[in-house]
Amino acid sequence: MRSSSRDEAFTLFATQARPGLLRSARLLTTGDEARAEDLVQHVLVRLYVRWPNVTRADDPVRYAHRSLVNAFIDDSRKVHRRREWSSEDPARSEVAVEGDSTVDPLLRQQVLRALADLPPGQRAVVVLRHWLDWSVEQTAQALDISTGSVKSQNHKALASLRTSLPQLSPVFATERASS
Repeated sequence: MRSSSRDEAFTLFATQARPGLLRSARLLTTGDEARAEDLVQHVLVRLYVRWPNVTRADDPVRYAHRSLVNAFIDDSRKVHRRREWSSEDPARSEVAVEGDSTVDPLLRQQVLRALADLPPGQRAVVVLRHWLDWSVEQTAQALDISTGSVKSQNHKALASLRTSLPQLSPVFATERASS
């Protein structure tokens, strides 16, 4: 593949995939807009470097989401993310998350706060399983864990969300039979 055609193909892919990656990153970072932007930019750079591998993947967009989740988990482990903040934790800020404007903003912030209380692995499972509607197997493959771990982390995450968001408990009670 010539350099210019490679650049054109990647540019087209990035233009189409970026909005979905950014929405997922906002959920993973629980509304931290700057961190979500950084994650997506980091992933797009990594994808560009590995573009020949990405184009050979069965689903390049799924490959990109897997890279995003891996980058999020790696970033969550970094020491600088554990430092004390002089003001409110950005992951708990009142940053609006792009989405359906009919959703109650207060409810959106409560959901983001509840997601922020989940460990990064559980948060990743919830986003992949329930936001992106991935199967247990796809989620396990993306996170490089067993399907049993996906089910266990999903169960624990939903139990925590039920406790944090009692007004939405019926929504979390309809957990899929396969999860």
